[in-house]
Amino acid sequence: MKFFIGSILLILSFLSPNLTEIRKNYILASDSKEVSEKLYMTLENITKESKPILVAYKGATATLKAKHSKGIKQKKSFFKEGVDYLEFSIEKAPKNIEIRCLRLSVQEHSPKILKYKKNIEEDKQFLINNFKRTTDKAIKKFIKDYVLQSSLFDASEKKLF
Repeated sequence: MKFFIGSILLILSFLSPNLTEIRKNYILASDSKEVSEKLYMTLENITKESKPILVAYKGATATLKAKHSKGIKQKKSFFKEGVDYLEFSIEKAPKNIEIRCLRLSVQEHSPKILKYKKNIEEDKQFLINNFKRTTDKAIKKFIKDYVLQSSLFDASEKKLF
C-alpha cells in the first residue's frame, strides 16, 4: 500500500508544473509568442483549486497570450481570463509577494484603455515593505529582476532590492 501511494505521489510530482521553469519562461514569454504559447499550454490544466501561485502564473500568462494574439475579441478574451485568475489568486493568497509582483507586472504593461491599473501603488508598496522578509532566493531574484527593469520604481526604491 505504501508503495502504491508513493508511486502515485511521484507521478503527480512529475505532472505538476515546475515553478523554476515557469518563472524563467514567464520572463521570456513577454517578448516571444512561441514561449508564451508553450507556457500557456504548460499551465492549461491549472484550475482555481490549484496552488494560488500556479493560478497567478496562469493568469499572468493568459495576459501575455492576449498581447501576442490577433484580433480584439481574442485579445480581450485572454486578458479577461488572465485578470480573473490573477485576482482570484490574490484573494486566496493576499500576502504572497510573488503573486503581487505578477499582478504589478501585468498592470504596469497593460494598456490604459483596459483600466487595469488600480493596484499599482498598493502592490509596489507591498513589494518594498516585504522584500527583505522573503527568504526564498529564487523568488527574491525574480522580484529583484522585475523591479530593476520596471519604470514604476525610481532609483532610490530600486536600491532597496
